[in-house]
Amino acid sequence: MTSVIWIVVAVLSTFTVGYMGYSRYLSRFVDLDDERETPAHKYEDGQEYVPAKKPVLLGHHFSSIAGGAPIVGPITAGAIWGWVPALLWVAIGNPLMGAVHDFISLSSSIRHEGRSIGYIVGQYVGERGKNLLLWFAFLTIILVVAVFALVVGIVFNAYPQVTTASFVYILLALAFGVYLYQLNGPFIPGTVLFVAGVFAGVWVGIQYPFALFPGDYPAGTLVLAETLGLGAGEWVPGALSPNVMAWVPLIMVYGGIASALPVWVLLQPRDYLSSFLLYAGVGGGIIAIIVGTIFATSSQPLVVDSSLGAFQGFWGLEAAGLWPLFPLLFVTIACGTISGFHSLVSSGTTSKQLNKESDARLIGYGGMLGEGLLAALALSTLAVAGLGATVVEAGGGIGGALPNFAAGGGIILTSLGVPEALGAVFMALVLVSFLLTSTDTAVRLGRYMMEEIVGMDDGMTVSGFSADLGSIARGRYTNPMAQIGIAYVLVVSGEWATLWGLFGGANQLLAALALLTGTVWLANWDESKQLISTGVPMALMVTITVFGLLWLALYENLYVNLINGGATGLGAQLSSAAQMTLAIVLIVLALSLVKIGIGNLRSVRSGGTPSAEPSDD
Repeated sequence: MTSVIWIVVAVLSTFTVGYMGYSRYLSRFVDLDDERETPAHKYEDGQEYVPAKKPVLLGHHFSSIAGGAPIVGPITAGAIWGWVPALLWVAIGNPLMGAVHDFISLSSSIRHEGRSIGYIVGQYVGERGKNLLLWFAFLTIILVVAVFALVVGIVFNAYPQVTTASFVYILLALAFGVYLYQLNGPFIPGTVLFVAGVFAGVWVGIQYPFALFPGDYPAGTLVLAETLGLGAGEWVPGALSPNVMAWVPLIMVYGGIASALPVWVLLQPRDYLSSFLLYAGVGGGIIAIIVGTIFATSSQPLVVDSSLGAFQGFWGLEAAGLWPLFPLLFVTIACGTISGFHSLVSSGTTSKQLNKESDARLIGYGGMLGEGLLAALALSTLAVAGLGATVVEAGGGIGGALPNFAAGGGIILTSLGVPEALGAVFMALVLVSFLLTSTDTAVRLGRYMMEEIVGMDDGMTVSGFSADLGSIARGRYTNPMAQIGIAYVLVVSGEWATLWGLFGGANQLLAALALLTGTVWLANWDESKQLISTGVPMALMVTITVFGLLWLALYENLYVNLINGGATGLGAQLSSAAQMTLAIVLIVLALSLVKIGIGNLRSVRSGGTPSAEPSDD
């Protein structure tokens, strides 16, 4: 039997080499200099541009980028194709591609006044290129909100103890924001006090679990519908249980409200506090694997379960359907290796809070390595729990990821003397902590995207929006309403499972476009700059993701769901048609932008003028 510790050893080895060597080279390559004033100081406004201490900003950044994807993706990929292909993609691809992507996105943004990757590419390839990227990013954001809100609903339904604990730490975060920024309380004592409160919230959640509608819950769970006489929830729309589907719009509304608040009110303090919970989950899980393997202190041997193969074959697990390893493995692991959503966080909120340029190495490159560790831990929980707890669904396996991560995590934490039941609840809370922070950060980023698309003036905007429509589209409250409305329709359509594949493809293709942006920036900055570090990952991701989205659009949705009748019911058919259309639109947008970007690169490197006039917006 293969010990799970080899998964951890492989990842730690490549990540250490990457951070100690490659990230240091990249820091010199982009000329990080603490003498330069960062946008957070230059444009400090108490709303979006707010300098943050490195540990606070690392907490926000790590919490925002590490959503459910690095947990769901590796578990699903490991179940379908085997744990070895999933491990190799995370261990090798993360330091060479994903961490580079995050670091370059952050570095380029701080050199462009904390603006987004859409604005940056527009400076070099023109207004059309900027709007193509911004629209692509905005559509991807809607998929992120839909998928993450759905997974939070699934977690809350499976572990109502986590629901209560999540409410506790959000209230603590609001209080911590007031303590730090309004009362000017001392930082370290406040950290100790409020972090202790977050962990105490886990105990409160176990004692007082909470749910909206009836279900199979622990004894003593407070069910709101029973208290208010709302019935069993048959009237709640959606294909899953009423409790799951009732939580989805509430989580989306929370994300919309949180996205409109100044960053100091909730975003910074909550992400900082929850980061300790997340570090404890990821770090504790990794340490528990090492301790349990060396001292045999776990409740069962930490070895790869016999039900999980090292390599299931190119077509994967038969139960999952026809899923070729290339390109779908690389699309399924949407964040453990490389994620376009990270470029939106790096150039959206993180760059506006960076205290000094040298912090970008730890936060950008190191933050992505931290997410890779989470992916390795998720794969380890699958290896320990085996396929028995996994419901492998051809569209993404969202429902199967939670049982594995919580159940396997609970087993792993017994190595440190934590009872298995308590450990499972704790790991479920770790998952929710990632998801909640990512959800409202995504909505905030969507608003930033639209602000740059329609402009911030009161006249006719460059995108053709009238003054009134432009004001609504970019509004602090109206923009989130539009995002969560579309996302909610996608979730309740009945084809929620297939959202994961579409989200993964769009997310990875956005990463390719972010790498294109970084490559264009470097080429225009200095003609002697090498473009291999960003150009090669860009070319690989464009190829992988275009093929992946074509498979999902033409085979899964058009052939299987629409032509062969795989989608039953009008709602499912409309959802398949919408997803197919969206996939094709994303491909066209991306390839159009790649063509413009390559034209700029050829012009600059040949000594000519750019093929498009730079944007002055």
